Parts: sequence; structure tokens; C-alpha cells
Amino acid sequence: MELSEDLRNAVKVLKEGGVILYPTDTIWGIGCDARNEEAVRKVYEIKRRSDSKSLILLTDAPGKIQMYSDAMPDIAWNLIELSEYPTTIIYSKAKNLAPNVIAEDGSVGIRVTKETFSHRLCEMFKFPVVSTSANISGEPSAACFDEISDEIRNAVDYIVSYRRDDKSKATASKIIKIEENGVFKIIR
Repeated sequence: MELSEDLRNAVKVLKEGGVILYPTDTIWGIGCDARNEEAVRKVYEIKRRSDSKSLILLTDAPGKIQMYSDAMPDIAWNLIELSEYPTTIIYSKAKNLAPNVIAEDGSVGIRVTKETFSHRLCEMFKFPVVSTSANISGEPSAACFDEISDEIRNAVDYIVSYRRDDKSKATASKIIKIEENGVFKIIR
């Protein structure tokens, strides 16, 4: 399947409130529209994960983060620009998102993706996409597509074709929590 057709299919499913399985700048992810509470609930069900654990979101541009958080200190711009490795930043004062993607303390984790598929997906969809590891909660994360369980594959509405044959072993992103005053803490 052509990349453009794969992207169109994935965006269509996201717009319809569906859940996708897709490659990201780190490991394969289970994703949905981060503004759709029902779609987010489906992701939690697929992972068998408590909704008290927040989810990471992907976007294609740093400038879009301000649409989803009222707290983006200057240091965040530097962390995004200078990071050579995929880095998720947890921002306080989340807004304009499904309530079940926002952590109990009002924060949200957002990563600007530069990987071809996930970047173009976010760009075409125009909104943040949930990106949580493609595994049942508590089980090891799949480092490549072949390691994703049939249970996960059968539970989603669309599986992206792009990069299924990629056997590179991927790892999760770094996670940094940043406060409004610029103080930050490395979580992972």
C-alpha cells in the first residue's frame, strides 16, 4: 500500500472515532483522536489499563502544544529543539483534550514527532494523536511490529502497513516533566 493511501485510511479512522495501530518515532503505538473521550476509553480497554494513568500524545509541530496546554515555559522550546532523541514533555494546565487523557494533576504528556508516518499523520489529522505502547498494560512493550500480540492487532480498527517489515528494535521516549517556572524532572 502506498504511504499516502495508508495515511488517508488512518486519518479517516481517527476522524470516525476509531483506534489505530501505527509506527511512531519510538515504538509502535495504539492511537486515537486525543480530543475524543470515547475513542480514548477504547484505548484504555484495549490495553486493559487504568484510566488513572495518563497517555502520551503526538503532534507534528511545537507551536501546536500551546493549543493543549496553558503552561509552556521557554525551556520547553529548547528541550524540543535540542533533543536528539524522542522526548515527551509533561506540561501542566492541559486544555482542549478529552478529560481521560489528562492526568489527575491536570498535566498532559506531548511529544513532537519527526518520524515520517506519525509526523504526517498528525499534520494531516491536524490534532494530537494518542500514542501509547502497543501492548497489554504490565506486559513488555513490543520493540517492532512482529512482537505486537494478536490480541492488540485484533482489537484496533486499522493497522498501518507502513514499516511493518522494519525489524529495528525501538525503545520508548525520554519523559521530562516541566513545571510552569521552568523547573524540570527527568521521569524516564
